[in-house]
Amino acid sequence: MEETNRQKKIGGVLQKDLADVIQQELRNAGKTNIIISVSKVKVTTDLSIAKAYLSIFPSSQGAALLEELREIKHLLKHQVALKTKNQLRKMPDLDLFLDDSLDYIEKIDEAVKGKENPIENPNLLDKRKKS
Repeated sequence: MEETNRQKKIGGVLQKDLADVIQQELRNAGKTNIIISVSKVKVTTDLSIAKAYLSIFPSSQGAALLEELREIKHLLKHQVALKTKNQLRKMPDLDLFLDDSLDYIEKIDEAVKGKENPIENPNLLDKRKKS
């Protein structure tokens, strides 16, 4: 089912504000040389859950940093709620996911440039799950 305009608008607002809050938390924690972007936020039809997809560079630190962010999810939700209080009546719950699309594209690019052909040998690329 396609997202409604309301879901898209709320997702866009949450995407911008969540990115600002996460960047601020990184600065406060003294973590440097890490780039996090919120690549997409999907909001459920009842506006109760927001699924945020995070792209983390360097990707080697992605899983560990995602777990840290999930531990402070309540703090992130509170900070975003303060930023969006004039635009949203109720702040949706946040679900954080790792967006690995850039890594997947990089693997495809390496496979195409390399000696082995991923079309002939599809085992070269990891299988992706639809979420």
